[in-house]
Amino acid sequence: MNQADICFDSEVYSGLSQDGFHILPGKLSVEECNQLRLLFEKDERFRNTINMTRYGFGQGTYRYFQYPLPTIIQSLRESLYSQLAPIANQWTKRLRLNFTYPEDHQTFLQNCHAQGQTKPTPLILRYRREDYNRLHQDLYGEIAFPFQVIFQLSQPGSEFSGGELVLTEQAPRRQTKVSVINLNQGDAVIIATQYFPRKGSRGDYRVQLKHGVSQIHRGERFSMGIIFHDAK
Repeated sequence: MNQADICFDSEVYSGLSQDGFHILPGKLSVEECNQLRLLFEKDERFRNTINMTRYGFGQGTYRYFQYPLPTIIQSLRESLYSQLAPIANQWTKRLRLNFTYPEDHQTFLQNCHAQGQTKPTPLILRYRREDYNRLHQDLYGEIAFPFQVIFQLSQPGSEFSGGELVLTEQAPRRQTKVSVINLNQGDAVIIATQYFPRKGSRGDYRVQLKHGVSQIHRGERFSMGIIFHDAK
């Protein structure tokens, strides 16, 4: 992963504001994806393992990393945050919210920890045949950053089929809009964690966004989520 690649242009802002998501192609190499997948079996790297069936979240398994994070994940979390924080602050102004996100991720985490949100939230998810993830939002306390980034660690077609990322958009007084996101191995997608602003005739309004994963038909699918706020 080349840090120089973590540089956003105006298309990222317009895509996020229009649709609540934006795809970043080829952000990880095949080797980096495979190295991250291997971490899934290393118990010492994780603070918690969730069986989705047990909690009614869907079917499959995901694991939350513990601190210290692996170097590549720590680097991605800091670099992506620094690029997304200015967009987050533009959104708060558009929605007339009375707070500002810090420029650097470490200061943002200090704010999380002051509210008792001290547990790291980056995670790796594994889906096998017939697994899926119900629509949800990743909110873990009072403080939540408005973006998260999902990385595809497996190659669709050759390694699995099905398992598309599904986003639902709920605007006031409108029926739900569904988007299906297909990512290649190494691609990433920025999505709104909870809601995003959209321009209306009377100013900007909030559009709620949820995400999930459709059922796996064949094979095994790994993905990684970079969530910027910590959890209680």
